[in-house]
Amino acid sequence: MADRKPCKVCNFTRQKSYGLVVPSLEELKIKGSEFLGFTPQDPVTVVLEDDGTIVKDEAYFLCLPLNTKFMLLHEKDTWSPLRRVDGGTAWMARDSMMLESDVVDAALGAPWLELALQLKQDLASVILMSEEDLQSLVDVPCPELATALGFPEKKTENLQETLQMVLDRREEERQSKELLQLFLKAVEKEEGQTLEQTSDEVNVSVDVPDGMEVDQASGFISRTLMVLKGKTSPETRLSTEDLQMVVAKGVEVMQQVLGWDKVRTSTLLQECESELSRRLQQVQAVQSMRGNTQQGDSNQSSNEKNHEECTEMPSQRGK
Repeated sequence: MADRKPCKVCNFTRQKSYGLVVPSLEELKIKGSEFLGFTPQDPVTVVLEDDGTIVKDEAYFLCLPLNTKFMLLHEKDTWSPLRRVDGGTAWMARDSMMLESDVVDAALGAPWLELALQLKQDLASVILMSEEDLQSLVDVPCPELATALGFPEKKTENLQETLQMVLDRREEERQSKELLQLFLKAVEKEEGQTLEQTSDEVNVSVDVPDGMEVDQASGFISRTLMVLKGKTSPETRLSTEDLQMVVAKGVEVMQQVLGWDKVRTSTLLQECESELSRRLQQVQAVQSMRGNTQQGDSNQSSNEKNHEECTEMPSQRGK
């Protein structure tokens, strides 16, 4: 086993630094990425922290002195020399670095810090965050989040507003899906009752058309199977009862009946479901129009009756 080598790693801002003991350059990349909070799948480049020399060769890594400090860079990160301020302003830079270090160290235990670092590296990562993660970033005080991101407070405030909009949109989508599911359940219940009533009426006397045999294995009339297998857009050529039967059978049963693969059979069932839904909407629209028409006819009959009474009254007075 190779000798283990003590060293240090930091990120490109030098705000996070950790000590490691690793046997190889590859292990340095793996452990360093883990400690610095990098995503394991993202490639990193190892450079010397003091001058930015890229370290790719394993032998060169092993020849470096103990406790060498390395910097791990993502694809968009770049090495830059450590800023040094001399003269009478040196204490200002030192106090500023201590302040930033205190803020970062205080936030290390906060769950939102890792999320903030992800956003700093790639703002598009917000798409993959859960609602809980988004809410935690929204709840963070703006100054603290701005410090962690390295953004101005105004930009950070706009970012939090955007995250809140993402949360609101997801909530609206969830409510819409719930309403749609309730509607579909109500439609299925209504169709089930109609189908049951129709079945009871048909079972009294079922006549199979001449030349149309019923397939005992599937329960379909041979004509229905011919339409399903040989016609373009067969769902438009089937009766509502046949469509309901096809949908009720399910993908696995229809796959055996038709002898098709799962993808083709699933597509057919989806088209049948869409046709059923379309017909239901048409029925509802017709019923609505019929109700309005009946109400209009009733009003018209009442007006005609009143007109007839007014016409008869002069003749009665003449008599």
